[in-house]
Amino acid sequence: MLLEGLETLYLLAHEGTMGKVGSRLFISQSAVSKRIATLEARLGKRLIEPDGRHIRLTPEAHDLLLRVGPILDELKGQISDSRSLDDRSVLPVACSETLLAGYLAPFLRDYMQAHDPYLRLSTHHTPVIVERVRSGEALIGVCAGRLPPGHGLTTLRLMEEPFYLVGDEQQARQQGVLTMELDNPANTYLQARLQELGLPARMQMDSYLALIELARAALAPTLLPAGLLGLLGNSDLPCRMLPDLSRPLHLIYRPNALKRERLGRFIAAVNHFFQQRSAAEQG
Repeated sequence: MLLEGLETLYLLAHEGTMGKVGSRLFISQSAVSKRIATLEARLGKRLIEPDGRHIRLTPEAHDLLLRVGPILDELKGQISDSRSLDDRSVLPVACSETLLAGYLAPFLRDYMQAHDPYLRLSTHHTPVIVERVRSGEALIGVCAGRLPPGHGLTTLRLMEEPFYLVGDEQQARQQGVLTMELDNPANTYLQARLQELGLPARMQMDSYLALIELARAALAPTLLPAGLLGLLGNSDLPCRMLPDLSRPLHLIYRPNALKRERLGRFIAAVNHFFQQRSAAEQG
């Protein structure tokens, strides 16, 4: 019961509502509330308080998760490592939305048709992908940007993806550029380089789909990774690769993943796909 309560509190910190947590755990909102109440009674501390339609964690709850969160992730990951995985088991893969849209969709279609129809994809930002792989909620992650230190996962660098400026460069220097959310820990390193290039961020978006549509509408010059340029369609907008501005693409998994043949096959196939793509672009 204690572990159930801690897991529920952990998810509540990320999801913000009882309903979303219930969906993640496949239980009712009342069951979520009961788990939190039981944990509060066990610890003798108030852990949550209402915040409009959302739930806000108390300082005591944040302090608790700071201490036990990494331990909880590792415990869940160890349990995931021990779970049986046959050829018909669901294989959860957490992936960056931009990498699905820019590179992986055709590859995954072919791989699922020919080798493994039981892959289950979900899309997230990189910090969430790391979290899900560490906890075993996803067995493999494919993500973009810099990874947090001390994540404890095995990483495979797939490629270095350049960024392009789409739109008028003079306007970008005068008025700034539209970018992805630079407060995201995977992207914060880009801020200094954009300043060096004289390209301050004008607006930051949480969605690359929004950036693509704003670029197509010529609202303002836009920063886009190379893989998404094809989604602009037949655009007459100027497009220039920016020097020394790129993001690493990673495949991440728990250290024991390669002991499972099915995971090893998928990891090797993704790596081979990106190696072929990189070789074609260089050739």
